Formats: sequence, C-alpha cells, structure tokens
Amino acid sequence: MTAVDDTGLGIRSTTQLIGDAVKQFRAQVPECVGAGLVDMSTGMLLAADTLDEHPGEVLDLLAAATFDLFQGRNVVMIEDIFKARYGVLDDRHYFQEFMAQSDSHVHVFLRSYNQDIAAVVVARKTANTGMILTQSRLVMKQLDAGLN
Repeated sequence: MTAVDDTGLGIRSTTQLIGDAVKQFRAQVPECVGAGLVDMSTGMLLAADTLDEHPGEVLDLLAAATFDLFQGRNVVMIEDIFKARYGVLDDRHYFQEFMAQSDSHVHVFLRSYNQDIAAVVVARKTANTGMILTQSRLVMKQLDAGLN
C-alpha cells in the first residue's frame, strides 16, 4: 500500500507512514515516553519509538497486551453483547479506545479507523490527560488519512 506524500513530491509507503506516525506520537503527545503501532491481524509490533531503549521482549509483550485488550476472547464477547443490546449492525469493533493509568504513566490505546492497526502511547502522568488523548487522536487521524 502506498500514499501520496503531503508535499506532492512522491509516494510514501505504508512502512514510511507507520514509522512517521510513531515519531509524531512522540513529538506531539505531551510528555510522551514511547509509542508503538500494532498489526491487529497478527498482534505483532509494526514500529516503536521510545525515549529509552527497551528490550525487544518488553515491546513484544506490550504489542501482545494491546492485541488482547482490543481483541481478546472476553473483550470480543462483551463487544458482541453491547452491539446486540444497542442495535449496532456494522462489523466495526465496539471498543475503539482504552486508557490505563499506573502510578507514573498514562497509557492510551487507540484503534485505527480501518481497524487493522492499534496504537499504544505512553506518557508521564504529570501531563494533562485531556491533551494526551487529544494529541493521540490527532496523530491517529493523520495516520488514517495517509493509509486511505
């Protein structure tokens, strides 16, 4: 898959779009310490950009956790119940975002519009949570526009 470059100078590959997106998460989300994109068909990490070096095993576990959070058996069962209860007829997943807070960090999990990619963004808890969400959504929206 390719997309036209913003400058009109060429074609950007999906790999370039994904690499640029994780950099944009790090640059635009306040106090962001790391971001990654996960392929939701395989659960594999597509790209990551972190403040500190992390072992590959840690990043792989984060990708697996992101996959389970959105598409784990129990989550899908709950989605199906909610969709039936509220009359949702489309094939999109019911849950599109999750946020988790630890003692020191805010973790935001966002599913792309096309449902094939999910992002995980980790920021320090000292940042404004509303701004973390807003900026994360903006970057995801830009990625979605580039992928379509």
